[in-house]
Amino acid sequence: MHYRQGFDTIPGRNVMMEKYKTLNRLTINSNTTEDRFKEKVDAYLEVMNTFRARMNSVLNRDNDPAVIRHRSRGKMDARSRIELLIDENTPFLELSVLAAFGQYDGQFPSAGIVTGIGKIHGKKCMIVANDATVKGGTYVSETVKKHLRAQEIALLNHLPCIYLVDSGGIFLPEQANVFPDREGFGRIFYNQAQMSSEGIPQLSIVMGSCTAGGAYVPAMSDETIIVRNQGTIFIGGPPLVKAATGEEVTAEELGGAMVHTCVSGVADHLAENEVDAIRICRNILELIPANESQPYELHAIEEPFCNLNDIYGFAPIDLRKPVDNYEIIARITDGSKFEEFKKNYGSTLVTGYARIMGFPVGIIANNGFLTSEASLKGAHFIEICNFRKIPLLFLQNISGFIVGKRYEHEGIARNGAKLIHAVATAVVPKITVIIGGSFGAGNYAMAGRAYQPDFLFMWPNARIGVMGGQQAQDVLNAIKVNNNNDLVKKFEDESSAYFSTSRLWDDGIIDPVDTRAVVGLAISIASNKKTASPRNGVFRM
Repeated sequence: MHYRQGFDTIPGRNVMMEKYKTLNRLTINSNTTEDRFKEKVDAYLEVMNTFRARMNSVLNRDNDPAVIRHRSRGKMDARSRIELLIDENTPFLELSVLAAFGQYDGQFPSAGIVTGIGKIHGKKCMIVANDATVKGGTYVSETVKKHLRAQEIALLNHLPCIYLVDSGGIFLPEQANVFPDREGFGRIFYNQAQMSSEGIPQLSIVMGSCTAGGAYVPAMSDETIIVRNQGTIFIGGPPLVKAATGEEVTAEELGGAMVHTCVSGVADHLAENEVDAIRICRNILELIPANESQPYELHAIEEPFCNLNDIYGFAPIDLRKPVDNYEIIARITDGSKFEEFKKNYGSTLVTGYARIMGFPVGIIANNGFLTSEASLKGAHFIEICNFRKIPLLFLQNISGFIVGKRYEHEGIARNGAKLIHAVATAVVPKITVIIGGSFGAGNYAMAGRAYQPDFLFMWPNARIGVMGGQQAQDVLNAIKVNNNNDLVKKFEDESSAYFSTSRLWDDGIIDPVDTRAVVGLAISIASNKKTASPRNGVFRM
C-alpha cells in the first residue's frame, strides 16, 4: 500500500479547470435585434396590457364606495394590514389574485380574501386576510377554495398561519355551493385541527365581524387577539338571537372584545386598535421557534447573462408554433447557466441542473411531444433529484404524449406511466410554471395540479385543457358527432389562464419577467420543512 499526502500539481491545472469550474452557460443563437423578434415582443406586450389591466382592477380599488366606507371607519384594508404585519422591505408572495375573476358579475374581487406568504421576524408565515370591503368578507365557493389552498400550503411547508379575521361567514345566496361539501366551509376548521396536531402555530387577529361558522377560526387558533370596539365573535349575531329567542342585544354586548377577553376567555389579547393588534401578533411570532428547514448549498445570486426582458419574445402566443425552451431557461437561471442531463436522448424533454436566485434546481421543460425516450429520461432525472434533494421546476408547454401505431407498439403508455409515477412520488419540492399549453395527460406528467406541486403558476398566455378547441372539433367530426359551431369557442374560453385562475386551478398568473423571482421565493418557502427521504433507489430507465 502506498499513501500520498497530496497529489502533484498538474501543470496548468488552474487554467484547465477555470473553464469548467461552474455550470455551463447556455449558447443562444437567436437574434433579438431582428424586426421579426421585436414584433413578437410587441404582440406579447398586448397580452401583458390585458393582464396588467385586470390585475389593477382588483388591486387598486381606492374609488370603490365599499373601500371608502371601510376606511372612513378607521379600518385598514386587507393588503395594508398585511403590509404592516410583515417585516419591512421584504417580499410578499400573494396567491390567486384573480380568484373569482369573471364570475359573480365582478362583485367578488380576489374572491374577497387575500392570501400569501411573507416574513415576520424572519420567519416565513402564511397570512389569510378577509376583505370586508367585498360583501362583508363573506365566503363564496372560490373564497373557501382559496382559504383551503392557503392552509394546504401552510401544512405542507410547516408555515405558521396568521388569520386576519373580518368576515360575515358564508354568503347566504351561495350557501348550497359553500356549506355541505367535503371541500366546503367546514373544511377550514378541520384543517386548523390538522395543523394544530402537526404543531404548526396559528394566530388570529379579530379586526371586525366574526360570525357563525367563522367564529371557529379564532376559537381554534392557538392564540387570538381582538380589537376593542371593533372586533366581535359570535355563533349567532344579534338579528339571529332576536329571531331565535326574542332577546335584544347589541353586537358589543353579545360578543365584543371586552366580553371575550374578560368573560368568555375566547380571545387572549385585547388590542386598542389595529396597529396595536398587529404589534401584539408580531411580538408573539418573535418568540415562536423557527422550524427545522431543509438546508441547501446556496450560491450568491447571479443575474441572467441573457436579457430578462427578451423573454416576452419567446413566450408562446400561437401554441401551434414550436418554442425553444432553452431560450426561456437562459432568461430565468442564474448566469443563464444550465448543465443538461441526457441532452441527446429523448430530446423533446429538456432536463438539467441550474441555480435560480442562488437555489439549486432541476429543470424539466417541454420541447415537443412526450415520447417513450423522453418519459424514461424524465423519470430517471426525477429519481436523481430525489436522492440529491434538489427541487424540481417544471416548465410546461405540452400538447401531450405522442400518438400513433408505432408509438403504441413501443409501449408509450407503459413508459409514460413511469414518468407519471416518478412525478407523483417525488419527495422534493415541485414548482410548476405553465408557460404555454398544458393539454391531455401531458399536464399530469409535467406536475399539473392533480400531482400536488408545491406551487403552480401560469403565464398570461397559457392555456390548459383536455385538448385544444380545434382538436376537439376535429375529434367529434371524425366520430361523426354533429358539428357544434360553438365548441371551439367554448374550449378556447375555458382553457384560458383567466378561466383557470378564477377557479383556483393554479396559484396565480405571473408576469414572465417575474418568473425567476417567484420560483426563487417558492423554493425558499418549500425549504421551510425538511425533505423526506425517497423510498426507492435510482433505477436507470
